[in-house]
Amino acid sequence: MPPERANNAGHAFALVLVDELVRHGVREAVLAPGSRSTPIALALAGDERVRLHVRIDERSAAFLALGLTKASGQVVPVLCTSGTAAAHFLAAALEADQSHVPLLLLTADRPPELRGTGANQTIDQVGLYGGAVRWSADVGVPESRPDAVRYWRSIVSRAALTASGQLGGTPGPVHLNLPLREPLTPTDDGAGFPHPLDGRPEGRPWTDAAPVPDGGLPIDVRDVIVAARRGVIVAGDGLSGADVNGVLDFAAARGWPVIAEPHSNARRGPNALSATDALIREPSDVFAPDLVVVAGRIGLSRALLAYVGRNRNLVIDGLGRWPDPTRTASYLVAAPPAGLRDVRGEPAGDEWLSGWQRAATAVAGAIDAILDSEPALTEPLVAREVAASAPDGTALVVASSMPIRDLDLTMRPRDGIHIYANRGVSGIDGFVSTAAGIALAHKGKTIALAGDLSLLHDVNGLLIRDGYPIDLTLVVVNNDGGGIFSLLPQADASGTFERLFGTPHGVDLAGAVTAYGATHRLVQDAAELRTALAGPGSGLRVVEVRTDRAANAELHRRLAALSV
Repeated sequence: MPPERANNAGHAFALVLVDELVRHGVREAVLAPGSRSTPIALALAGDERVRLHVRIDERSAAFLALGLTKASGQVVPVLCTSGTAAAHFLAAALEADQSHVPLLLLTADRPPELRGTGANQTIDQVGLYGGAVRWSADVGVPESRPDAVRYWRSIVSRAALTASGQLGGTPGPVHLNLPLREPLTPTDDGAGFPHPLDGRPEGRPWTDAAPVPDGGLPIDVRDVIVAARRGVIVAGDGLSGADVNGVLDFAAARGWPVIAEPHSNARRGPNALSATDALIREPSDVFAPDLVVVAGRIGLSRALLAYVGRNRNLVIDGLGRWPDPTRTASYLVAAPPAGLRDVRGEPAGDEWLSGWQRAATAVAGAIDAILDSEPALTEPLVAREVAASAPDGTALVVASSMPIRDLDLTMRPRDGIHIYANRGVSGIDGFVSTAAGIALAHKGKTIALAGDLSLLHDVNGLLIRDGYPIDLTLVVVNNDGGGIFSLLPQADASGTFERLFGTPHGVDLAGAVTAYGATHRLVQDAAELRTALAGPGSGLRVVEVRTDRAANAELHRRLAALSV
């Protein structure tokens, strides 16, 4: 509970803001230090109900909050001072928008009388994040008014409920711009703040929201799915645990194969397949379905997108998005995919599922044979070993670019791990901080798989000094540059490729990461990698694997040539 008395209006506002956030379930908060945000920073630090994480880099702070939110499922506020500090929140806001993460952006600001006057460290912060946020407000400057506490608690309630999607919209980032006048410290101005700071009794939120009833899948969509005999389930980004269970239960009842992107967390159970690109890359009567049902948002594999696009398909997504990148969906259903569990229909013949399983097993075996024949660690082999060796209960965080694609290529179906990836905008920025946030909120081991550029792009994410327990192993594939470009048409740009796309950096990763306080280990083979993954249960560790970009490109060409 906040103190019964505040020394001035700014002090009162800060205490009430933090208390109301706690009433809405906030238990983690992130701060990028600065002067103008002092009242809120002091209130967060002084509230024992909140675990406060401090980061000197605003971008790192925002992505740390993103990771905390992903792992906890709760709204997490991130606070910064005024000026360009607020601009560094944008990348995380965009990722939170596209991946529907309830991130709360708190930006301290100059009061209105200092705006547009050339006052130091002042920019126009009103509406700074544009359409990336679900809602934004330029909160009034704190004043000693009888209705002030009611206003503050109401606006915080709206922010928390909007971010979490409890007002009927979809979860996502919210921005509160907080203009604050001096004094910024809780100095007693003589009059103090004469009004009660109380919220609702028994720690209840000032305003709560009634749940929106789930109407399930529309009748006409159910009829389409029931009528399909030989179907395929494709699982993508944005599925809840209930969605995954509903999708897999439906697939089991109907005898449909499941093609699941790794971060859907639906690549488990007997119907889930791996290494399916070789089966679907070219049109084939053997694998031609009556219907493809897409749950969530896909976009990792071009072969999968092409397969969905050339077959009759419908998309079920509970987040209110328009996840139809092929523009071929006959239905786009705004409902939780968990509702598939209740859809009946005649099962496919035994040969439909078993044919997929035999072919996928054969391709996966051929991939393993090629990888196991290589004398050194390769990038796809690292992804396979990380997915297979991660102990049960592990949170596995995978970077964009090649790591998530190598995981998609090599990961066999398995239970026991939960996979996270920033696939909203699919950037590499903020990856280390996102992984750290997930590790701090996850009760157990966290393993992150990244490329060297993902690490260097967010090396400040390694700066962890709060003293909170963390168990994070960061596996870094170091090919001295941007490996994915060697697999794209840009690789033919002879003479300019290395400078414009390959971008070798020559950084000594051991020196870089140990300077931040992480331990470093260079591994040479799969056995050493497995040992490193089973390492100690606390601390921050970087496991480096060195590979060659040209050799990696040739290996991927061999793997892509596999067919059924």
